[in-house]
Amino acid sequence: MSAPRMTSTYSMLSLFRNCRKAAEYRYIIGLTPNGKDPNLYFGALIHDCLQLWHQHRDFDAAIALIDRACAARAADESVQRDWHLARAMMTGYAARYPREEFEIVALEKTFEGPIVNPATGASSRSFTLAGKVDGIVRIGDAHYILEHKTAATIDGDYLERLWTDFQITIYSHYVEQALGIPITGVIYNVLGKARLQQSKGETEEEYLERRAELIEKSKTGKSTAKRKMPETDEEFQARLAQKYANPEMFHREKLYLSRDRFDVLRAELWELSKAFLDARNRKVFYQNTAFCFHHNRPCTYFPVCRSNGNPNVIENFYTITAPHEELRVPANEPAF
Repeated sequence: MSAPRMTSTYSMLSLFRNCRKAAEYRYIIGLTPNGKDPNLYFGALIHDCLQLWHQHRDFDAAIALIDRACAARAADESVQRDWHLARAMMTGYAARYPREEFEIVALEKTFEGPIVNPATGASSRSFTLAGKVDGIVRIGDAHYILEHKTAATIDGDYLERLWTDFQITIYSHYVEQALGIPITGVIYNVLGKARLQQSKGETEEEYLERRAELIEKSKTGKSTAKRKMPETDEEFQARLAQKYANPEMFHREKLYLSRDRFDVLRAELWELSKAFLDARNRKVFYQNTAFCFHHNRPCTYFPVCRSNGNPNVIENFYTITAPHEELRVPANEPAF
């Protein structure tokens, strides 16, 4: 009896393409870092809020979700920052898009399909490909993938890079194949991340030092300076609300898909899956050291790579988990 096919995803193949060693740690050994990645955590929270909003148009439920997810905000400054930003972002989003030009067809929809040899039409006996789309929407008779993004900067360079999005081409092709819905294009729903910070004010010592400097510079030898007090949550929310009242904090970019891109995709998926299978069979996953500090921060697996797989590093910094946790389907997900 042949072995069951291994489920692959965009995340797995993309990581393998960037660094084979990192892909081995995550998808063969099953290592995930202890703790949360702040950027991934915030993005996941906003995705959950957007799902609630687009499914039920229930703003209060989205805000309540943020409050629950950030329950530890009183004791953790990073959680408090997420809480402020998420509430302001969703408040601004609801005001920016009170009505939509599209109709929701499905949200957080999973799919799975074969990886096909483009030369022969035969399906891989080793891999299938699965994923989950943020949404499928309809405008008139045309269907689009709805893809949510949070971005620190929404400019021409960012929007130009969307064309290179390997993930969304995969999703469009497999939604067509698995669900029988012809996809016209992609609507990128981009939400800007405000860089504002809540002011902590100044300590008594800082105030006295600043006041002394002002007195020294003053011709009268006096100063009316007052201590800068910490910014309250209400004051900071008001500043954030003003920021998110700017329409430029949100952007919708519609890209149309070329059928030629699907042909390129099939060929790339086949080659990547063959390379992954070869690496797995020979147990040879080499490092790509050029990827160690991609995006100007260390790779998730940098500590274990640097230690040459030291078991103590693995035990202290990582947990063994099943791959593809993002594909877990809630028990109450409606049938398509």
